[in-house]
Amino acid sequence: MKNLITLCFLFLAFIANAQEDVLKKLDEKASFYSEVSQQIWDYAELGYLETKSSALLQKTLSDAGFKVTTGVAEIPTAFVAEYGSGKPVIGIMAEFDALPGVSQKAVPFREPVVEGGAGHACGHHLFGTASVAAGIAAKEWMIENNIQGTIRVYGTPAEEGGGGKVYMAKSGIMDDVDAMLHWHPSSANNAGANSSLANISTKFRFYGEASHAAAAPDRGKSALDAVEAMNFMVNLMREHVPMETRMHYVITRGGEAPNVVPAFAESYHYVRHPNAMKVKEIFAKMIDAAEGAALGTQTKMEYEIINGVYNLLPNETLASVMHKNLEAVGGVEYNAEETKFAEDIIKTYPAGVIVSPEDAKKIAPFEVNEKGSGGSTDVGDVSWLVPTAGLGTATWVPGTSAHTWQAVAAGGTSIGKKGMMVAAKTLTLTAIDIFKDPSIAEKAKVELDQRRGADFKYEALTGERSAPLDYRK
Repeated sequence: MKNLITLCFLFLAFIANAQEDVLKKLDEKASFYSEVSQQIWDYAELGYLETKSSALLQKTLSDAGFKVTTGVAEIPTAFVAEYGSGKPVIGIMAEFDALPGVSQKAVPFREPVVEGGAGHACGHHLFGTASVAAGIAAKEWMIENNIQGTIRVYGTPAEEGGGGKVYMAKSGIMDDVDAMLHWHPSSANNAGANSSLANISTKFRFYGEASHAAAAPDRGKSALDAVEAMNFMVNLMREHVPMETRMHYVITRGGEAPNVVPAFAESYHYVRHPNAMKVKEIFAKMIDAAEGAALGTQTKMEYEIINGVYNLLPNETLASVMHKNLEAVGGVEYNAEETKFAEDIIKTYPAGVIVSPEDAKKIAPFEVNEKGSGGSTDVGDVSWLVPTAGLGTATWVPGTSAHTWQAVAAGGTSIGKKGMMVAAKTLTLTAIDIFKDPSIAEKAKVELDQRRGADFKYEALTGERSAPLDYRK
């Protein structure tokens, strides 16, 4: 009995030392990965246009011994990097697209790099790099410990409204994955089993007839009138949709000159809800509003669904493993310079936002949230097809909202890079846990089947269309 106890202690010590060794090696490469993320931060490429960002991540993986297949799912910047063979198959998703109009220097006050330019206001330069780092670290551990199985890194472009993962999932390249891992930059550290909002985003285009707005207004048919009429009706709809619904839009084309009746106008709409089927219902009403606007203004209307994503389907089995590893890794600790930067950023928040730089150290308690709120993500579609879990880490100063210049600024500093490495370590340890105990993935699959129901059949909200490669042009 004494010998058995001794062997158990030795085994646990071996496991702990192996884990510490993996984390130590990631720390040793932190500077390298910081440089990779900084290059992508500088590129700030929009969805489906991320040629340099994607190429850099592909090269990093290829140099590390991965077999890289590019242009998957008929998307030029999408890729799959793979090492190993057989089961289990563990995937890690990597994003790398920026957002338009939020260019910002890495300073705690508003100062764009290029006025009106793009910026990584959702931190995807960190996202892609940490996922690549985790894939490489897991692969090295597999070699050192003679582990069977397959590790894949999926390069997933155009998350910001382009739905890259939807088209990759539809192509079937994820069907054999046993566990899919991901993460996202945040202002806090959280690895709960959380949902999100389903979303359909659409461009409504109206075609009228141009005419001189003063000399012959009676001969014109204003496409802008149609856009405004549609938007007015959509805003009236807010009173008659479920309270969790979110609808928002921008007018992307409204005419060229006030003295010309606009012959073409376009409005870009999002509709979100915690349930994908509810989104479809509300979207049908939005189409009715557009058709009514066209009828009332004697214009013609057409619409193009740009993106459609499911709500995230939580997986408590995988999420609990990820949360355990996040707690083991710990949060983000600031040095004096980073604390000063954080304090200056916090001063720019709206009144009433009470946070402290110390909050970046905290790990949120584990929770299961089956009803989504906040934003939407194309990870949602993946989560309905294969067991999926993700986390967020404090790459931004506590209290920062995504899609802001404050997020871009912090993401270009050591604060962002520290949070990135917390994510890389957590993803790596979670992948290792599943390789060591494949029953985790098996239990996660059982949970997936229970949550989505026996009659579930995946039908993408984007319909049969191919990826909108020009949606940012």
